[in-house]
Amino acid sequence: MTLPRITAKKKFSELNEQEILALAISGEEDDARIYMSIASRLQENFPHSARVFMEMAQEEMSHKQRLEKLYRRKFGDIIPLIRKDDVAGFVRHQAEWLLPKFDIERARRLALVMELETYRFYKRAAERAKDPEVKKLLGWLAQQEKHHESLAAKLELELVDADARLEEQQAAKRLFALQVVQPGLMGLMDGAVSSVAPIFAAALATQDSWQTFLVGAAMSIGSGISMGLAEAMSDDGELTGRGQPVIRGLASGIMTMLGGLGFTWPFLVADFWTAFWIAIVMVVIELIGIAWIRYRFMDTPFSRAFIQIVLGGFIVLLVGLFIGGA
Repeated sequence: MTLPRITAKKKFSELNEQEILALAISGEEDDARIYMSIASRLQENFPHSARVFMEMAQEEMSHKQRLEKLYRRKFGDIIPLIRKDDVAGFVRHQAEWLLPKFDIERARRLALVMELETYRFYKRAAERAKDPEVKKLLGWLAQQEKHHESLAAKLELELVDADARLEEQQAAKRLFALQVVQPGLMGLMDGAVSSVAPIFAAALATQDSWQTFLVGAAMSIGSGISMGLAEAMSDDGELTGRGQPVIRGLASGIMTMLGGLGFTWPFLVADFWTAFWIAIVMVVIELIGIAWIRYRFMDTPFSRAFIQIVLGGFIVLLVGLFIGGA
């Protein structure tokens, strides 16, 4: 027999001082554990920001200790477990450990929201409290949250200097390049360069727009599936730090497919030679675009990237034209 799920919540206005203190204690502990979890996830690639969140966790635990001390003096040693989920009015956030990607900016935004909510909670709780000691502590905690606007911003200024921020930005750029740009670029290069020869060979051999489109579409989609699966199965990212296999596989597969389709779609034009020259223009645009991506994200000098990609692509194109016209 399945028991019915109880969804009733108590309104904040219905809480007494004992329940408010119990809620504050569990809230501080929950926030501290969230900050420690964030620090753990950032430690490997962003140690400076990880230190910030560990400091924040320590602050929350110190608040919890002060609340517990007052609670025991007022109400005894048994502290009921009352959490934010039990009280109406609190925003429910997605658990950070469920998020596959959790970067620094997402972590800092979460901290800002959490602190704003905590400030509002303590401010309202202090206004409702009747006991002078309870009112004083809740008011002090509210001021602690408000004084520097955000503990996250305060600790960031204290602990993350300009060099550390630059280091983290560079690390984030490297991770993005490794996990998304690199597999996507490899797919785009495969689709745009290796597909040129067979598609244009088929074009000149048949001189039929529709037949050429079918060959190009089949090759582009097939290559996309093949490259995507190959990238996803190449490694699980645990040791290499290359991120989730599914993301890498999708990036590689989709870009491979788009690379071939980029100069396949012009053959939907009925007039063959019009379609042919539009496709040539699309090849040039794709090759220059790939060279720019290598320059922008892979730290390759543009002149070298241009020679490697554009010149190589034109050689492949000439091969396809030669074979197709034979």
